[in-house]
Amino acid sequence: MTLDELVQQIRQVHGNALQAVVLYGSAASGEEIAGHSDFNVMVLAESLALPQLRALGQTMRAWQEAGNPPVLELTTLEWRASADIFPMEYADILERHRVLTGVLPLDGVSVRRADLRLQVEQEAMGKLLRLRRGVMVAGTDAERQRDLLRQSVSTLLVIFRAVLRLDGEVPPKDAQQVIDAVSTRCGFDPEPYQQAAALRRGVALATKDVEALLEGYVAGMTTLVRYLDALDGR
Repeated sequence: MTLDELVQQIRQVHGNALQAVVLYGSAASGEEIAGHSDFNVMVLAESLALPQLRALGQTMRAWQEAGNPPVLELTTLEWRASADIFPMEYADILERHRVLTGVLPLDGVSVRRADLRLQVEQEAMGKLLRLRRGVMVAGTDAERQRDLLRQSVSTLLVIFRAVLRLDGEVPPKDAQQVIDAVSTRCGFDPEPYQQAAALRRGVALATKDVEALLEGYVAGMTTLVRYLDALDGR
């Protein structure tokens, strides 16, 4: 299923209740990696009744079977009221989005630094715990270790961009620049993250290098969590 087909079927089901269909994230800003980047889509509608949600079942299954993440569906009222509980996601959407159909309401929608700081620290700590669990599950299996790096780096980049926004910066589009900026600010080695980003782009990583890379990767996240914890009250 293509993006155009998805939008067409969403319009058919939601009809006049549809407010907007929005593409956000790397694909919306031209940073996508062919065959590796997700197409993140948000749907806003005045109402989301169960019959309409059920009617989209086959569409959504086909979309996910094509390798895309689930579509995010919100009412317009929910969109206007939820920036305080999803500040990282809202910051990313507000900064990097493309309206595919309809109009995205932006008046009054903003992200507060205090909300963003709390979620960034929570997400970073949660990611660190999941990384440690992933290391245990992967054991000494180099391919599983590669998968852990490959699958986690895009989420880490979302966290890294949010760290830069905490100081009022607009994050660079280039992932390598984001990694360099955050690692310098927080005091960890950028190399493991640069190599993980390259791995996600399809660059090979020798088996002999995987374990050391993963060690540095987890160590950097530990440093990041400490940095964010020290921001409390600033």
